[in-house]
Amino acid sequence: MREHLVCRLVRLGLERYLDPDLVHGPRIEPGLTQLLQQPVAIRDPRSLDLNRLGHVPDSARYGGQETRYLPALMAVATEREYGLFINGETAEPSSGELRELTEPATGEPLAKVAVANEQDVDRAVDAARAALDGDWGRTAPTERSRLLHALADALVANRKELAELEARNVGKAISSVKAELAQAVENFRFYGSAIASIAGRSNPVGGSLLFYSLKEPVGVCGQIVPWNYPLMMTTWKLAPALAAGCTIVLKPDSATPLSALRMAELASEVGFPPGTINVVPGPGPTVGAHLVGHPGVEKIAFTGSTATGAEIMRLASDGIKRLILELGGKSPNLVFADANLDDAIPSSVWSIYYSAGQSCEARSRVLVESSIYDDFVARFSEAASSLKVGDPLDPETQVGSLISNEHRDRVHGYVETGREEGAEVVTGGNMEAIAGKGAFYPPTVLAQVDNSMRVAQEEIFGPVVTVIPFEDEKDATRIANDVRYGLMATVWTGDPGRGHRLARRIKAGTVGINMPFTAFPGIPFGGYKQSGFGRELGLETLDDYLETKSVIVSTSPKPFNPFGL
Repeated sequence: MREHLVCRLVRLGLERYLDPDLVHGPRIEPGLTQLLQQPVAIRDPRSLDLNRLGHVPDSARYGGQETRYLPALMAVATEREYGLFINGETAEPSSGELRELTEPATGEPLAKVAVANEQDVDRAVDAARAALDGDWGRTAPTERSRLLHALADALVANRKELAELEARNVGKAISSVKAELAQAVENFRFYGSAIASIAGRSNPVGGSLLFYSLKEPVGVCGQIVPWNYPLMMTTWKLAPALAAGCTIVLKPDSATPLSALRMAELASEVGFPPGTINVVPGPGPTVGAHLVGHPGVEKIAFTGSTATGAEIMRLASDGIKRLILELGGKSPNLVFADANLDDAIPSSVWSIYYSAGQSCEARSRVLVESSIYDDFVARFSEAASSLKVGDPLDPETQVGSLISNEHRDRVHGYVETGREEGAEVVTGGNMEAIAGKGAFYPPTVLAQVDNSMRVAQEEIFGPVVTVIPFEDEKDATRIANDVRYGLMATVWTGDPGRGHRLARRIKAGTVGINMPFTAFPGIPFGGYKQSGFGRELGLETLDDYLETKSVIVSTSPKPFNPFGL
């Protein structure tokens, strides 16, 4: 409760009531306590943009070192209640149900969030349809562009709040969140500019007919984003749909909806018409399924697991809905003996352990040429064990927590399965290595792995890498493609010709050569095989949110009489 009172004092300009030594906690005038302990209502403006002091959870130990969490000035208040966002304003859920969110890194309460149901989805779809038929549908492309750039500016202006909100809600290292936020801003800027590329074409047909085409928004779009990148993925979904002139009902994961809800508020503040963007957090099997099957929704864009993607395809089939599916991955990272290991090793460490391995395109299979295998494993493991695991809000932290204790147990279960299959745990693999309440798991390296093992075939979605030897280029290609996924791949080699050959032979939506990065605004991103279909982030994405209408006009002064009547 102390932190909750402090945040209100700072917001109300009453900092003088705080002890200057924040480490020892504030002294609050007793007469103010009763006033400031009033519950925060969903629409209470004092619950927005608050500053508060951080709590001091237990110190954490990893690798024999102690990490102590120190108080810091925060931009986000705890214990706020978040509603749904429908028709341009915060809305109460039909059921009245609220879910209490906790911070994955501490286990402490973070916020209470409204839980949508099917009736709320209906309200949101109705609002989206009204906006499409009304103000948003009449908004000129130049105005859509201006609004997207204004929303990008709003993200920049509120970057501290958004970064902290994301880090605390997801448990992710704030250094990673800041990079994701930077891309989120650029996503809106890219599509705000890409609106200028939306155009039909025209040409004469024969001697008396003229053809021209129109590009029109596909309609109301249902968009479902995962828990691992809620802020960035929300922009991946919103930006192209808004650029195309569509309206949106977005369902963030129930556990991580805060940044999406805040972004919807910012969109309303900068001038997007009511109903253009609606956000309805809720369970996938009910709210998500109802959104996918809703007859008022023309298109679905989903990022998440392959199993859920398959179910979405079944649910969307009755309505013949258009789909973009960005699904799971088990991406390979190929390291040849002629590679610059001083570059390949730290980049390969980053490629799996950023976002604590909870990323669909994480390079979780490292394929290493057998002649350098032992040296690579030793150097890679040493680098992995040196990573700083801990408080997501510490700018020095490189690996934050996993999303929940249940997910941490699942990740550890895979490590134990790897042991049973014959893999060697070179570093990590010990849940007790990091003390404290948070859902932390140490960076883990499994060596002596065969590609047929479960740990090499199934998506672990945590800070666990499998290191697999190969003999030559042909063998490396075979192993790289010997999974059901095809999202991302990276090749490290000193031979440019080899890099280009492998880029053609590896079945993946994106291939990096001698660089670890994966996604940029303007470069299409998506998968082969069971990693999904459709592309995001590129100009091609706009076509997925547009219909093409052909118009044929007679230019002849003579009447047509096909039957000769």
